[in-house]
Amino acid sequence: MKTEESESPFSKLGNPARRALANAGITSLLELSKLTEKEFLHLHGVGKSSVPVVREKMKEEGLSFRE
Repeated sequence: MKTEESESPFSKLGNPARRALANAGITSLLELSKLTEKEFLHLHGVGKSSVPVVREKMKEEGLSFRE
């Protein structure tokens, strides 16, 4: 199971942030890129420390938050 978690684009996020994304139905970086950074931060369980983590992962995939 650890291998599956490490393959997830959200594996470096804390559990509350991962649950927030799951509850919002967001399972990929592409889906996350449809949100603005502000919308992402408004998800219950997501804090400011989550932003640089997902921003870096998104950058690796050529994605970014919606403007």
